[in-house]
Amino acid sequence: ELVVFRDERGRELLDLPDAPRPDAGTPAPARFLPAFDNAILGYDDRSRIIDDAHRGLSVAGERVLLLDGRVSATWTVDDDTVVVRPLRRFAKAERAETTAEGSALAAFLSDGESDRVRIDPA
Repeated sequence: ELVVFRDERGRELLDLPDAPRPDAGTPAPARFLPAFDNAILGYDDRSRIIDDAHRGLSVAGERVLLLDGRVSATWTVDDDTVVVRPLRRFAKAERAETTAEGSALAAFLSDGESDRVRIDPA
């Protein structure tokens, strides 16, 4: 049997009864998503994750950065450096979180040769 929740618009959401669910105020961690990721493409209504102004990024195959569960930047790799192009201004804490997560991604993609991250101006 599933547990029923309602979103902000009153739509029905279903979950498993024993599934872990964070407190509603818990921010989602920064996540770098690859091009054509199912987290964005797998839903008809993407408004919970991406603003209408940036919706075309998902179908264009852009790699995106999620901050607190929302698409907030695109990213590429240039000379073993993760390059982040914000779609809006980042708060200081968001920059720090992006840098930390981006450093781990750069190290993974370069087999430990680099941990460089560059955040371009918004």
